[in-house]
Amino acid sequence: MKHKFKDQVVWITGGGSGIGESLAYAFARQGARIAISGRRVEKLERVCAEIERIGARALAVPCDVTDEDAVADAVDAVVGEWGRLDVAIANAGFGVGGSILELSADDWRRQFDTNVVGLAMTAKYALPHLTKTKGRVVLMGSVAGMVSAPSHGAYHASKYAVRAIGQTLWLELVGTGVSCTTIQPGFVESEIGQVDNAGQFREEWSDQRPKLVMWSGKKAAKVCLDAIWKREREFTFTGHGKLAGFLGRHTPGLLYNTYAGVKRVSGVFGGKL
Repeated sequence: MKHKFKDQVVWITGGGSGIGESLAYAFARQGARIAISGRRVEKLERVCAEIERIGARALAVPCDVTDEDAVADAVDAVVGEWGRLDVAIANAGFGVGGSILELSADDWRRQFDTNVVGLAMTAKYALPHLTKTKGRVVLMGSVAGMVSAPSHGAYHASKYAVRAIGQTLWLELVGTGVSCTTIQPGFVESEIGQVDNAGQFREEWSDQRPKLVMWSGKKAAKVCLDAIWKREREFTFTGHGKLAGFLGRHTPGLLYNTYAGVKRVSGVFGGKL
C-alpha cells in the first residue's frame, strides 16, 4: 500500500488522539498531507510535530464539530492551505454513560450534537470539495451501532444513527465518484473511557474496557486505511467486534435473552455468579 495516498489531502476530525491520531500517522506514511481538527490545540500541535518528523506535511485546524460555522471554516482553512481535499474522516466523538432513567435531555443533546450532527456537518461541508477530486468521505461508527448494552443507550443510539447516515450517503453519492465508508470498530485504544458525559477528558480516570481484546491504534489504522483505499461501503473490525455485530444484527433475541438470564441468575445469587 506504499504511497497510495501520495500528495492527497486528508482531513481528520478528532485527530489529536485515539484512532484519529493513528490514522493521521498512517496516512502520513503513505505520503498524504494531513490536516487534523479537535478542541485541544496542544494535542493537535503534538500530532502535527510527529507527522512532520515522519517527513509529511501537517496542519492543525482547531475545531469544535458541534459548531457548524467552525466546521465550515475548518474545511475552508484546509482547502485554502492546500487547494484541494481528497479524504475527509468524520472521527470526532465521545460516549455518554448512564441508564435511560439517569440521563438528562442535555446529556442526549451533547451526545448527538457531537457524534451525529457534528459528523453530518463534517460530511456536508467536505463533500463539495470531495466531488471535485472524486474523493472519499469516511464516517467513524462503532460496533455499538449494531448491538446495544445497558447503561450506554445514548452512545449506542448515536452510533446506530451514524450507520444510517453512512447507508444514506452511500446511496446519495452514487454517480458522483465520491465514496462513503462507514467504519465500525470494536475495542481500540483511545481516550474514550476517560471522557466524562460533558465531553471533558479526565486524566485521573482509568479505561475500564477489556484490555485482552483491545486493538492498538496502529493496528486499527492499518486495516482502516486499506478499507478506505478500497472504498468499502462498511468495514467492521476487530474479531470480537465482527462477532458482536453479527449477533446484534442477526440473533438479537438470543443475545438479549442470554443477558436477561444472566441478570436474573445474578440477582438470585446476590450479584455473584
